[in-house]
Amino acid sequence: MAEASSLIAARDAALRGYRFGLRVQERGRVVSVGDGTAWIEGLPSARVDERVQIADGSEAVVFQLAPGKIGAILLRQTPALKAGLEVQLVGGGLEIGVGNALLGRVVDPLGEPLDGLPAPRTQARRPLDAASPRIIDRDFVTRPLYTGCKIVDTMLPVGKGQRQLLIGDNGTGKSALALDVVVNQRGRNVRCVYVLIGQKRSSVVQTIETLRRTGALAHTTVVVAEAGAAPGLKYLAPFAGCAIAEAWTANGCDTLVVYDDLSTHARTYRELSLLLRRPPGREAYPGDVFYLHARLLERATCMASSHGGGSLTALPIIETEQGEIAAYIPTNLISITDGQILFDERLFARGIRPAIDISRSVSRIGGKAQDAAIKREAGRMKLDYLQFLELEVFTRFGTKLEATMEQRISRGRLLREILKQDRLDPLTIEAQLAWLIAYNEGMLDGRSGDALLQALQALREGSATDAAPDLNAKREAWVGAVADWLGRG
Repeated sequence: MAEASSLIAARDAALRGYRFGLRVQERGRVVSVGDGTAWIEGLPSARVDERVQIADGSEAVVFQLAPGKIGAILLRQTPALKAGLEVQLVGGGLEIGVGNALLGRVVDPLGEPLDGLPAPRTQARRPLDAASPRIIDRDFVTRPLYTGCKIVDTMLPVGKGQRQLLIGDNGTGKSALALDVVVNQRGRNVRCVYVLIGQKRSSVVQTIETLRRTGALAHTTVVVAEAGAAPGLKYLAPFAGCAIAEAWTANGCDTLVVYDDLSTHARTYRELSLLLRRPPGREAYPGDVFYLHARLLERATCMASSHGGGSLTALPIIETEQGEIAAYIPTNLISITDGQILFDERLFARGIRPAIDISRSVSRIGGKAQDAAIKREAGRMKLDYLQFLELEVFTRFGTKLEATMEQRISRGRLLREILKQDRLDPLTIEAQLAWLIAYNEGMLDGRSGDALLQALQALREGSATDAAPDLNAKREAWVGAVADWLGRG
């Protein structure tokens, strides 16, 4: 009875609000369909990025406006889709559900679950493509985002709100580092979004299983548009991931977004643009491909305290061919981001992990967010390493060097061994300060092989104890503690 009463009340309310009048509704017609796109005629008021509904249940979004017809990107497509079907404007742009309900979930760019669980009960929605924050609403990058990687945290630091590019050939460890960074945010109150664009299903499953096995899935949302997905979903995937992270940032949280990878995203955008007859430019990419990635990455920032004080850090991944970083899309991304971490295939082939080329990598603003103690010690270490890389060239020719040069080369080789790091083995910042001091003070000189590994393990265990000095303690306290830990090891 109660349910019947509520239905009657709803009916009466609708009747009271009804007003007689002329109503005009546009109805279009599908002209042609192919390769994830459709041409539609008869919708003169349609706007770019507006959603349309097709009679068979398919859904699309307006992408191109042409005389007498529009080009649309298919988001959902049924087997019954064909030319001649009726089309209606839905109105409004694309949105996705956001909130804590997405933590630990795997969804597609439209927010539909892909993990076999019920749809997440989100309390709010945000547009996929939104304007980046105003300059006056932003703050300077002043807080570090610890990655757990020795090379990155010491020589290429990343700050919260920074856009740091991971660039290199296929199979050189870019995604592995990105996963390590996400895993290292466990317990640091940083919420992560990992966007997989055009990846094979096996790679997608492996990434999700790695996050689940390491406990990182609890603070992560995975947005997936796999290789077999519609091109429209692959195009929207990074914007969906950014919208999810922005919702947390707006509430004052620190967030991290990994875009894996934007090379596939650019190729998908080129495919859709050519199919819908946009004029091609360099390498057949449309003229606005730079704007495509710029408007995405500009949304990564550190907000001022008056706007919540949250941050959105972006780690876009870009793939090169044969180490050519001067190609069109890589140069675009390099100019948009705040620095790049370059992975070298030759270093990878020599067994150096992570295969990061220090001489061609840079973090333009991360140094301002680095802890003072780490910055002081890392400055000395980085100078030694860069000098070693220059001097090592002479050893290939059997050149006889002075004793001081031999010592520098010996310490450089020691440092290279220290900087090697296995996957999914992040270091705390205290452990990093410990090995930096040990190296700079010469406490690790003469060690190699198992002896060096034992010394580094002793520093790691010692820095994890409650008796370890505070990160901002005087250097003398740290030197004494490091010497004590090495003595016990």
